[in-house]
Amino acid sequence: MARKYTYKVNVITLGRRWLIQFRRIISKTSSGTILLLAASLLALFFANSPWAPIYSNLWKVRIGFSVGEFQVYKPFILWINDGMMSVFFFLVGLELKREIVSGELSNPKNTLIAFIAGIGGMTMPALIYILFNANAGGEALKGWGIPMATDIAFALGILYLLGNRVPLSLKVFLTALAIIDDIGSVFVIAFFYTSDLSLSNLGVGAAFLTLLIIGNRLGIRNPYFYGIVGIGGLWLAFLLSGVHATIAAVLAAFTIPARYEITKYMYLHKTDLLLTRFSRIPVNDDKLLNEKQYVLLESMKRNTDKAIPPLQMLEYNLHIPVAFVVLPIFAFSNTGISLSGISINTLTDTISLGIMVGLIAGKVIGIIGFVFLAEKLKLIKLPPSITYPILVGTSFLAAVGFTMALFITQLAFEVEQNAYQARLGIFVASLVAGLTGYFLLNRFLPRHRG
Repeated sequence: MARKYTYKVNVITLGRRWLIQFRRIISKTSSGTILLLAASLLALFFANSPWAPIYSNLWKVRIGFSVGEFQVYKPFILWINDGMMSVFFFLVGLELKREIVSGELSNPKNTLIAFIAGIGGMTMPALIYILFNANAGGEALKGWGIPMATDIAFALGILYLLGNRVPLSLKVFLTALAIIDDIGSVFVIAFFYTSDLSLSNLGVGAAFLTLLIIGNRLGIRNPYFYGIVGIGGLWLAFLLSGVHATIAAVLAAFTIPARYEITKYMYLHKTDLLLTRFSRIPVNDDKLLNEKQYVLLESMKRNTDKAIPPLQMLEYNLHIPVAFVVLPIFAFSNTGISLSGISINTLTDTISLGIMVGLIAGKVIGIIGFVFLAEKLKLIKLPPSITYPILVGTSFLAAVGFTMALFITQLAFEVEQNAYQARLGIFVASLVAGLTGYFLLNRFLPRHRG
């Protein structure tokens, strides 16, 4: 019996160790990046395998619901791109609000440097793409927003692979730059990639948005209120209005309260009193808590919830689902490119070429050029730890436009051949930019940093 008991204890202990190790792994930025890359490679495998027709037809299956005469049925791919990606954009909105309230964008110095670099990194890629596709015109010209985007997950994931050699100022700069790019991408989607507007549905959406803002001002902190009104009202109204539904997710995120209900010192005082009362209750051999223990623990739980701003609670709880479910599914459904028939002519198509040159050259020229000009005009001053060679490497990381660029692609192009050319250009450019950025930073960052 003793051996069996020891065996069970060891198994439980081992299981707990695995769970702790798993949590440590998934908490790392690079873990989500690796999974995103794996999902993309898996999509490429299926798109170029005997199961390619099954892979392709899966995303065309129509899924929806109906309530009385009201019904919404859309292809599976649109539920992923309009529905699941709204969760990603909701998280983006939460991060943006947090950064503006008390993060990197709350510091005017960080904001100005990132803003100038971000404007350059969005403007030049768009202009280069337009230059390549000006003569093509038509739908090809609509892809100008694709090379503007930076994939914050991939860019930061690659940067974190360099470990403690990366100075804090560089992490702050790239994070703020990617956030500025996200803001720019959201505005581009809202104003330039919308279908015919339904003013009535847009009005309904505005009413639900007003309700969310009023709830914030009244001090409502219950996430279910914001979930029901945000999804059942605002998101659905935007989905039917013509304005892309992901914009509703960003707007909803900005209505989430960023205030705590009780201060740190009040929380410590109340918790100390409750713990003292809890410790005075005699310990019994029952497996369940007695009523007094339960009431005291519930009080601690309520105080803990009051001490955490709903914005931070939601952001913390959404990071893992987005990084390990939403983005991999999006990548798996959107990156299946058939490699048969690819040639030099394919890569030199104006759409592919515009995206590749726009992302790689446009990002680097735009970021370096705008920062250099602003520094000469004495508008900004780069931190001593960020030299121009390091800035060049960082600019290449900003040229990794994977997730957001793929998302804008499916908004910009209805013709599958155009979308194919765009996805191919994004793949090649992101691969080249990511590898170049990593090797440049590995070359120019100090070898030893405490």
